[in-house]
Amino acid sequence: MTEKRAVLVDIDGVLTTSWKPLPGAVGALGEIRGAGLGVALVTNTTSRTRASMAGVLTGAGFPVTADDILTAPTATAAYLARHCPGARCALLNSGDDIREDLTGVRLTGDDGTESDMAPDVDVVIVGGAGPGFDYAALNRAFGQLQRGARLVAMHRNLYWRTDDGLQLDSGAFLVGLERAARREAEITGKPSAAFFEAALAHLGVGAGHALMVGDDIESDVLAAQRVGVTGVLVRTGKYLPETHRAAGGSPDHVVDSFADLPALLGLGEGASSAQQ
Repeated sequence: MTEKRAVLVDIDGVLTTSWKPLPGAVGALGEIRGAGLGVALVTNTTSRTRASMAGVLTGAGFPVTADDILTAPTATAAYLARHCPGARCALLNSGDDIREDLTGVRLTGDDGTESDMAPDVDVVIVGGAGPGFDYAALNRAFGQLQRGARLVAMHRNLYWRTDDGLQLDSGAFLVGLERAARREAEITGKPSAAFFEAALAHLGVGAGHALMVGDDIESDVLAAQRVGVTGVLVRTGKYLPETHRAAGGSPDHVVDSFADLPALLGLGEGASSAQQ
């Protein structure tokens, strides 16, 4: 394996489950940072702000700061600034208020309108699913799309893993909106190539010197490999053997968990559980 200078890491399902550290993950990340490798946490999580995520991870012992975290909301803000500056946007998202990570985005409700899902908007932004994805909210978004709004989605994740097992994510609802409105979503988070390229630019390394670790074979691993980053699939989080077998490609490496990464990188003693 080419010498690596930086590691891109998904959070949910790789470092944590329901924000609780997975076995060995804290120590492994510390070992990677101690070896001088750059680290960027690249996540499609839309339920927390970067600052909130950093606080939880730091409290659990992970050596990270908010500056180490790149999220789908921050990527969305950059995308909208480039492609539709000044657009009036409606946000469909569940979880904490992520407005502070949508810097420069003109969200309805900020200028005196009566609702965050006001009728006349230029862009419908779809974040992460949860209780807020009820019929009224989805139908309101459908109406806005029929009236000409663009559809921008932070990701296409169909599900994620929590302490209660696999839970539906917004990708399951996004398919319905796309088909009903006959409009294809513009994706800003993983698996967008621009998202990985932004992470590489943030770390100042080329794709050939970086490695991506994720539990989603399509959005994390194969998407990273398409831009030249070495892909590592972990058998934690949302990993399912049947999804692995049916994937559109093969990961560069497969390991049991993030705890195996230092050995794969040659930072620790003993054999790695990676598979070429």
